[in-house]
Amino acid sequence: MGDRRQARELALQALFFLDIHEGDPFGGLDDFCEAHAQELPSGGEPFFRTLVEGVVAGKDRIDALVNQCSKNWRISRMPAVDRNIMRIAAFEMLEMGDIPCSVSINEAVDIGKKYGTRESGAFINGVLDRIRTQENLA
Repeated sequence: MGDRRQARELALQALFFLDIHEGDPFGGLDDFCEAHAQELPSGGEPFFRTLVEGVVAGKDRIDALVNQCSKNWRISRMPAVDRNIMRIAAFEMLEMGDIPCSVSINEAVDIGKKYGTRESGAFINGVLDRIRTQENLA
């Protein structure tokens, strides 16, 4: 598995952890990193931190987009795994121009299939594709 895929999967775990625990998200991130130091890929830590910190900082905007682009689902009612996978991919699509949207979406779908439910891949793909179209992203 590549460093970026590993960083994305660990970012999913960190965001899931932060979703469940109240309090300072950046303090929680430090706690998470300390507990999972061995799992961080050697070259992937900066990418991991960019993803998690970017999602936390842009959460309101990202969540609003996911809400707008998901049919009949509020983000608060989505499975936490799906919700956080989409947050990561949406952040990448909006803020990381060096990563093609198709790569962010494909990675999210693959991670959703691995960690989510049977329907996660298709659901994640649909929502992220609507975000890509609505925001005119390449």
